[in-house]
Amino acid sequence: MISLAFDFSDKVQAFIEKPCTLKNIVFDYYLGFIFNITGLLMPIYTMIAVVFFTSRLASNSEILSIFNAGVSFPRLMRPYLLAGGLVALLHFSLNHFIIPKFNKSRLWFEHTFVWTDQKTVKSAAHFLVATDTKVFVKGYNEREIGNDKEKKTEQKMTGLRVEQFTGNRINSILEAPEAVWQENTKRWRLNSYSVHVFDGLRERIIQSNAPIDTAISLNPADFIFYQNQNQEMTTPELRAAISRDRDRGLASSTRSYEIEMHRRTADAFTNIILTIIGLAVAGRKVRGGMGLHLALGIGIGAIFILLSKFAASFASSGTVSPLLGMWMPNLIFMGVAGFLISRAQK
Repeated sequence: MISLAFDFSDKVQAFIEKPCTLKNIVFDYYLGFIFNITGLLMPIYTMIAVVFFTSRLASNSEILSIFNAGVSFPRLMRPYLLAGGLVALLHFSLNHFIIPKFNKSRLWFEHTFVWTDQKTVKSAAHFLVATDTKVFVKGYNEREIGNDKEKKTEQKMTGLRVEQFTGNRINSILEAPEAVWQENTKRWRLNSYSVHVFDGLRERIIQSNAPIDTAISLNPADFIFYQNQNQEMTTPELRAAISRDRDRGLASSTRSYEIEMHRRTADAFTNIILTIIGLAVAGRKVRGGMGLHLALGIGIGAIFILLSKFAASFASSGTVSPLLGMWMPNLIFMGVAGFLISRAQK
């Protein structure tokens, strides 16, 4: 509710001024927003819940009674690990498959009505569209054409160059000043072009002003990128995007996809770590009672989120690998959990 209040105050002007309906706001945006914020904060929810009821047990001397009955600390921790594992499994499913589906509508709403300037258009781009075909596109642009009744979007590549080669030898080069996307055929139409065909030291040039549709393995979506676009892909879609970009020689652009994929698994595992920390912190009866335990739990959770943001920044900049960057907070807090368990009341 607090997150909703802050977000609403931030976007209420866009809700009023932009042509969005109440259905768009409630179901397209805020339903996805609730799922997204829940996925981000679920480890904190888990830790606060563990601290809350464990602190009640400790304040009522139930933990001491359990130990006096001969129950060891590892045996006491077993149901916590089971419950934390179930929550982690639920979080894993949400992160990898369910939340991205709700993020599609949420991000669509933001791109359409709120952050309309966050679209990035790729220019001067190289694509390896086949094992023997390389494409260079100098620019890409979109514009609205037609009247209000029959308005449509014209999508165009400029400065097109297609190279076909065998090993280190170029066989042909096709050049065209522009290529226009045909929505009905899913092809790029060249209104004029020239082809340079190489046969050893001989070169043959073919020029034409007759329109022709090509079968280049590209589409307009390959040139448009939005902020947080990786959040609207399920994990199978992320794997497919990573494989596609690597096949096209764009391995450097897959880092954001890899970071998001590893983050989803690491965040789910965090529930188990914070469950252990919550038990170790709240299992001892102290003078401050539940208030002190909750303050410690929320403080540790806040430190974890801050550390996660730093790790994501390091992974995005290439300082560390995406796998290590996303798991670094968990590795550090596993050490913290081990230390707290060694000091916990037994």
